[in-house]
Amino acid sequence: MTLRGLLERHGGWMESGPAEGPVVSSRVRLARNLRETTFPRWASKEVRNRVWNEVVSAFDQFEESEAFLRWRMDELDSLERELLFERHLISGELAERKEGSGVFVSEDECRAVMVNEEDHIRLQYLQPGLSLQEALTAAEALDDALEQNLSYAFSSKLGYLTACPSNLGTGMRASVMLHLPGLVLTEEVKPVINAVSKIGLAVRGLWGEGSEAAGHMFQISNQITLGKTESEIIEHLEQIVLEVIEHEKNARQRLMDDQEIKVHDHIGRAYGVLANAALMSSGEALDLLSAIRLGVDIGLLPDMKRRDIDQLFIRIHPAHLQKEANATLSAEERDIKRAQLIRCFLEGK
Repeated sequence: MTLRGLLERHGGWMESGPAEGPVVSSRVRLARNLRETTFPRWASKEVRNRVWNEVVSAFDQFEESEAFLRWRMDELDSLERELLFERHLISGELAERKEGSGVFVSEDECRAVMVNEEDHIRLQYLQPGLSLQEALTAAEALDDALEQNLSYAFSSKLGYLTACPSNLGTGMRASVMLHLPGLVLTEEVKPVINAVSKIGLAVRGLWGEGSEAAGHMFQISNQITLGKTESEIIEHLEQIVLEVIEHEKNARQRLMDDQEIKVHDHIGRAYGVLANAALMSSGEALDLLSAIRLGVDIGLLPDMKRRDIDQLFIRIHPAHLQKEANATLSAEERDIKRAQLIRCFLEGK
């Protein structure tokens, strides 16, 4: 499958089930580095290329290697790198890197291994719904398979050695993507975020660190990686996520009990704009699609599926629009294309 082939499908991590509610996906990411090798930010081109070749060799000996696609960043144009970023398959930092950097992606898009980002290897596993333990198990299996042919930098005192000290120890970042329109509409989301932040977890937006919570999407992840086991980190994160989910469900119920007409109006107006707009910015589209996703969750839009809305959350971004159009588009042309895409989707429902 080519990069363009990604446009014709949605990632397996967007296969949300009927009972997932506020949960979109779970992710586990492992940071690994090769022994006695300079970290990517300070490494020469020769070192970065050597690291890439070593990881390629390890993948070629991996029995599931044929299930992975691979791309070097220096062989992709800026639009193609942005496409991978929009699909949550690479980070913004990797998208800016060139020689010696690349990514391996499983065909279902649940597994991705970034090479020469901040660390030599950033391995991630994405799962639909709240499934952190399953994601950890799968990520560790891939990690173990690669380690059979790679020598990792590891300290008996500090654990896995990483470019950023905050990742020392397990080298693991676990996160859950949540859709929290109830807490946003009731203006309760800030107190919840503050409470979560005080107990060692980070709350970020749709695109991770430094991003805003576009479309009322929030990522909750661990910050501590040293001094705790992977299972302890997962257990703590899942416990807090379940509490946030309960807060979100309660907020939605209060909205329906006290302001049902306003909720229906909020969703109906969003549908009306999306179904008729000729121009649509990405920010406006995300907020309006958030309302539609809420409508699906509460049963107001029974003919729609949550996974289709989640797919639209990805498809309306600039690189996707331009790759689908097979042309470079101006900002206004993208707004026109985005509005057209959403109208066509709604007309089919």
